[in-house]
Amino acid sequence: MNETKKIAVFGGTGLYGSKVVESLLLKNIQVRMLTRNSQNIAKYKSKSVEVIVGDVLNTADIIHTLEGVDGIVICLSAMTSKLIRKMRQIERDAVLEIMKQAKIFGIKRLVYMSGYELRTDVLKKLKIEKFGDIKIEMEEYIKQSDFNWTILGDAPSFDLFFAFYKNGKMMVPGGGYKSVPAISAVDVGEITAQAVLRNDLDKQRLKLTGPTAYTFPEVAKLISEIIGKKVVHKKIPLAIICFVSIILLPFNPFPRYLYQALKMFNNFPEDLATKVPQDHHLLRQLFDYEPITLEMEIKKRLLS
Repeated sequence: MNETKKIAVFGGTGLYGSKVVESLLLKNIQVRMLTRNSQNIAKYKSKSVEVIVGDVLNTADIIHTLEGVDGIVICLSAMTSKLIRKMRQIERDAVLEIMKQAKIFGIKRLVYMSGYELRTDVLKKLKIEKFGDIKIEMEEYIKQSDFNWTILGDAPSFDLFFAFYKNGKMMVPGGGYKSVPAISAVDVGEITAQAVLRNDLDKQRLKLTGPTAYTFPEVAKLISEIIGKKVVHKKIPLAIICFVSIILLPFNPFPRYLYQALKMFNNFPEDLATKVPQDHHLLRQLFDYEPITLEMEIKKRLLS
């Protein structure tokens, strides 16, 4: 693993980004991060973290963040109710500006965090082309660049399953009968931290997943076995979520994007799910880490 003096993390206060920062700090790597909200930085009271309070949509703040760094991690996401209207500016325009300014500074190492695998044909078939169009465009732009780049296709975190679990019930829009990959956010942070510190992963796109793809009924059964109490799995008609998202669209587009994400999970390509063990095995070969399994996560959250 090559030594790197300082890493800039864009999106360092998000679910995955914060874990990237934590993993880099554990390796005694200096981190610089840009955040809009100074309240998000309380846990980063460390001399190894330089926090710049600013906006990723401001070129001057991007330039300040990039000065003197040796590598970049981009994990920007606008998938929140507050930021959704700025998705194109944050996930596309800001990424292009970061790359433009990084090139001026002569920075070579770039890690871009994307979706697990984004297929235009699948999105088109499901009539949710907008759900992945920005990341598909950014991936193609990065692949054509002269950066030493690595694209990480992140599976959803285990939080996806727990988001629909409460009081012994797993209420899932659409039912969640298709197997989907999932991974611990901690593992994403560790793999990403190792990746940005290496120069031998140039022009590679890796899929980040745990060892197994699960359906929601399988997760409900697994939770039941671990906690010793029956967990009831129930399907909520996805049409209800669709209807509500259309009604709310003029006021807030976030529910519509949430519906599209749920539609994607309920129609996840079977061939990708089948290859999850193979994708995970490759990660174990390339990176030095001990995976956190879903069983471990269930015990931590529900038994501790």
